[in-house]
Amino acid sequence: MDTPKQHIVVIGGGPAGIVAAAQLAKTHRVTLLEKNDKLCNNITNKFKLFPNFADADETAAELIATTKNENITVNTSAEVTKINRADNKWEVTTDKDTITADAVVIATGYDIFDAHRKEELGYGIYPGIITSLELEQMMKSGNVVTRFGDKPRRITFLQCVGSRDAKIGNHYCSKLCCVTAVKQAIELRKISPETEVFLFYMDLRMWGQGFEELYRQSQEEHNVHFVRGRISEAASTYDGRIQIKAEDTLIGQPLKMNTDFLVLMVGMEPSCGTKNLSQQCNISGDYGFAASKTPHLLDQTTEQPGIFLAGSCKRPYTLSDTINDAYAAAAATERYLNEKA
Repeated sequence: MDTPKQHIVVIGGGPAGIVAAAQLAKTHRVTLLEKNDKLCNNITNKFKLFPNFADADETAAELIATTKNENITVNTSAEVTKINRADNKWEVTTDKDTITADAVVIATGYDIFDAHRKEELGYGIYPGIITSLELEQMMKSGNVVTRFGDKPRRITFLQCVGSRDAKIGNHYCSKLCCVTAVKQAIELRKISPETEVFLFYMDLRMWGQGFEELYRQSQEEHNVHFVRGRISEAASTYDGRIQIKAEDTLIGQPLKMNTDFLVLMVGMEPSCGTKNLSQQCNISGDYGFAASKTPHLLDQTTEQPGIFLAGSCKRPYTLSDTINDAYAAAAATERYLNEKA
């Protein structure tokens, strides 16, 4: 193997950071920084992945295995606090040390929307009102039961919590919520066929290959009920269930419904790391995401020479989109380093 050339710091140990690091490590030294104590947190906290219901842990393990490379140094529990330009290089400071790099790839990803901000939906107030991530973890543990220990008779999903919402300032679509709800509804019906599943939506945006087919399958094979309308209020009933008030906008009628779980399909927001580093590097974009030069031909490069972007630090992405974007970010970084050499 040739002696590695320049040194690159990749910030973020999710799929985007891992794929970019693995590609760049073919010819360069790479330091991969992750603020948490393990890699791929936003995959390992899932049960199954759409559209093929692949095991999330197995997918994460395959990705993490690519970091077992003599040219990659992985530092976990290493949160980046500062990036600054120094003599045509970049200095990346963590809570442990400062690393000098010829280029930096920011792959700091996303956080989920804090459902407490939608007070009218009762999250954190009434047991039985949970987020889509909490349901995912319940299914992963094989323990989808009510607080009374029995199987739920009915589970209701609400789309667009924290997305496409002018009241909280997130006008964008999070891209993943619709297909995630359909995937979870199918999983629930497989786990507990006697449980009724309802899904409230404004409109369904099934973005990728195979996603529309999942939607059809959920209705035709698993009897998932779709209701076009918004839930305006949720409260507890005398017997510890959840009562929701909504409107079916297709028939123009209000409705009330009792359910054991109300699942809030929380959208994606830029992570704290994405917001902080974007501000420091003067590359902040809409809603606190990082901004590339252009969304078409220069989507992995930034206005700062030597700073590159990969994955959902720019906008909501599916896992497949994230991985493809990471390959592109690695290629853009490689071109920059070759021109610089």
